[in-house]
Amino acid sequence: MFTLVKRMNFGRMSGMTRADTNPIFNNNKLKLGTFCTNTVSNMTFVPERRDASWANSLAAARLADNAGLEAIVPIARWKGYLDGRPEHFSNDVFDVFTWAAGLAQATRYSSIFATSHAPTIHPLVVAKQCATIDAISGGRCSLNIVGGWNRREFDMFGINLMEHDQRYVYLEEWLQLVRRLWTDPGEFDIESRFFRMKKALSRPQPLQQGGVPIMNAALSPTGMRFSAKNSDIGLISPQGERPEDWRPQVENYKRMAREEFGREIQLWTNVAVVQRETLEAAQAYLHRYSVEYLDVECLDSIMRTISMENNIPAGSELLAAMRRRMAVGAGHPLIGTAQSIAEELAAISRVGIDGIIMTWVDYVDGLERFCREVLPLLEQAGLRQPFARAS
Repeated sequence: MFTLVKRMNFGRMSGMTRADTNPIFNNNKLKLGTFCTNTVSNMTFVPERRDASWANSLAAARLADNAGLEAIVPIARWKGYLDGRPEHFSNDVFDVFTWAAGLAQATRYSSIFATSHAPTIHPLVVAKQCATIDAISGGRCSLNIVGGWNRREFDMFGINLMEHDQRYVYLEEWLQLVRRLWTDPGEFDIESRFFRMKKALSRPQPLQQGGVPIMNAALSPTGMRFSAKNSDIGLISPQGERPEDWRPQVENYKRMAREEFGREIQLWTNVAVVQRETLEAAQAYLHRYSVEYLDVECLDSIMRTISMENNIPAGSELLAAMRRRMAVGAGHPLIGTAQSIAEELAAISRVGIDGIIMTWVDYVDGLERFCREVLPLLEQAGLRQPFARAS
């Protein structure tokens, strides 16, 4: 059974590795987490949707933490998806770093992620903030990095949204600087294409040796190559309706990391969960929130933006598949009973996916159902070990 490493005033944890404190490196074959609890994840007007609030974020985090889920991952968003609509709920999103710091203090086991748009924040700031969250959490901080794609956000900052492949050139240099600030024992100067720094340092450095773990989401070949080279976790959106369709994509991704860069990488994906006592009830609720109450205007707008800024042709099957998924939630739909959801998660694990981050319309109700009914089935299937909190 998993037990929690007790939080202490470590200073710097001599002789301890990231695996000693950060559960994303535990031995569970299928790791689990939540996604987007710092905002509203679904494009729906269904009345029972939980709006973004600190109380809702905290309630979801404590449920996940008490159940031994490995990750609590926010979405990075500075602005929503509808022009001229400041009141739209997609604009309501908590800052990821202060949100993560708050949850780090309120939890004891789960890895607490921040998600950073690299072009909107200097490496010095990110290095300092992550080290602070790592200290608060006792070595459980992780960082999800993104290059950005929503031009509205960049316009608001007064910076240019780079051409797609150039975003990853910038992101790699940005990440190298963050990691150097986490590990270099002294000061250093940088004069590069994107950065100029004199006598740079950031202290204290993270408790986790080598710095906090990195997650990166990518759809394009350029993005996946960046992630294979630089990330601990690649967050992927594999194409295909059935998990078995994903196997070649997963195997090729991990092979690229291993053969080209000499690294092992975890691959995680997003799922949207609708769990009910019967399949019929789950499908009826899916139809309720994703068809009857769908925010069509917002979904259409975000798909136009994704198509334009990520070189995905309008009318393509890839874009259509993304639209179907986004209507349901963030990622592959898991719709059914506890038993059928556990079986599909097992199928996802068999094709090589290492972790799942989940969304619900109502996170508290969804997490309570999932932890009560699905987690025991995953333990029985050998995908997870029973979790026990340290006293």
